[in-house]
Amino acid sequence: MKTDSIFYQIFLNYPRSFFDLIGESTTEENNYKFSSIEVKQLSFRLDGLFLPTEENSSRPLYLVEVQFQADQDLYYRLFSEFFLFLRQYKPQHPWQMVVIYPSRKIEREQSIHFGDFLKLPSVTRIYLNELGEEAKNSLGIGIINLVVESEEKSVLQAKELIEKAQNQLNDEGTKQQLIDLIESIIVYKFPQKSREEIEAMFELADLKKTKIYQEALAEGEEKGERKGEQKEAVKLVLRQLNRRLGEVPQSLTEQIRELSVEQLENLGEALLDFTSETNLRQWLEQHD
Repeated sequence: MKTDSIFYQIFLNYPRSFFDLIGESTTEENNYKFSSIEVKQLSFRLDGLFLPTEENSSRPLYLVEVQFQADQDLYYRLFSEFFLFLRQYKPQHPWQMVVIYPSRKIEREQSIHFGDFLKLPSVTRIYLNELGEEAKNSLGIGIINLVVESEEKSVLQAKELIEKAQNQLNDEGTKQQLIDLIESIIVYKFPQKSREEIEAMFELADLKKTKIYQEALAEGEEKGERKGEQKEAVKLVLRQLNRRLGEVPQSLTEQIRELSVEQLENLGEALLDFTSETNLRQWLEQHD
């Protein structure tokens, strides 16, 4: 799933979800505007910034980073780009950095360089799978959690969230935007299903033809194609490994199934030099 775009839409259309997530007062959403800001010097963009609407306010600005893939360079990029932003714009506010992960296993701390930075009170790391039940009762956090929910549970959760939105929100525009977002997340999560099948899952007469939905549908179809390619690549690599090394243990097979198509192609070339199972284990450890 293209998490950057879906989280951008969640925070843009329902900023309360972010303040629920970090445990701040729900009234704070009225004091902030969510935006994406370009740092012109090197032409990169900070995609998630909550900026106070009052210039002379003592409220902090929030940089939000959503990271759903392991990235060894994340903190190198994040801190360097953010400090360049501070240098260029010199905002009149203290800052808070919030990094959102689906789980701890995705994070790559690079403690030797950033251990002290990550201990700062101005840096918060949130792991969605560790949120308590009380937090999950929030409509906003529920929508955020839907992004990482398993396929088996996501449809029921989406229906419950739609019901919550209908019962809790008075503004019809905000209510409809959230329902569109919830439906779009489900489209992302089920790339193999047709629009008619998803309509049946929700017991809807017709899904909304919003831009978000159309983007989700297009990306879902693309994801389905990539998933098919990845499955075929896994079969080919396992077949080659079984011929070269004998039957591959289940634990290693599961690791191989998680590899991307590009990683599988690289493994397909590397395995030609493998002489034992140890070579395979070492390769997988290096490419985790």
